Amino acid sequence: MEYLIKQYPLETGALEIQYIEEFFGEFPRRKTAAEILHRLRDREALILMAEAPLPDDPGTLVPVSYKVVHEIRADESETKLRDLVQRLSGSVQFDGRRVLYSWIGATRRDWRGQGHFRALTEQSEEWAIANGYNEIVVKTKNRYYDMRAVLAQLKFDVVKHEPVPEAQAESKVYLAKLLPAELVRGHRSVRTVVVAE
Repeated sequence: MEYLIKQYPLETGALEIQYIEEFFGEFPRRKTAAEILHRLRDREALILMAEAPLPDDPGTLVPVSYKVVHEIRADESETKLRDLVQRLSGSVQFDGRRVLYSWIGATRRDWRGQGHFRALTEQSEEWAIANGYNEIVVKTKNRYYDMRAVLAQLKFDVVKHEPVPEAQAESKVYLAKLLPAELVRGHRSVRTVVVAE
């Protein structure tokens, strides 16, 4: 199967993400375009979206999966990112290295298990290597079992676990993956990437 991926510029991508997040009922709070713009405006980032045909109308393509990654630095000034860097201290080396944060992403329920998220992840890894990144990090919660399984299949390693004893499902799990140049040779998805305007 060949996957169709669109790479979006910041403003258009922020609006597309706001739209597609309406299809994810399991998210307690959806990201707004304004939040996405605020987070990504002054940093290197990549916004990707996979499209696929509707089962009952193969001529109509719809967005089915998305992924947003951005650089994260040791000297972050934004509160949430500064906190993330502090939590990863001792688990991820920031000094003298480029680290990419896999911030948000998901696949619509009816299209899960078809490889769309893998294709987006492999495309973001290829982009990251081409742009000199050394490692990708991601944070999730213990209760997102499907996401944790996907990250394991994509060979992300757990680098830190923050238990919440009174609610284990809310425990935070931090994962990372090194990005050697030869990583792309192991990618399995066939992708067509279109740059959206």
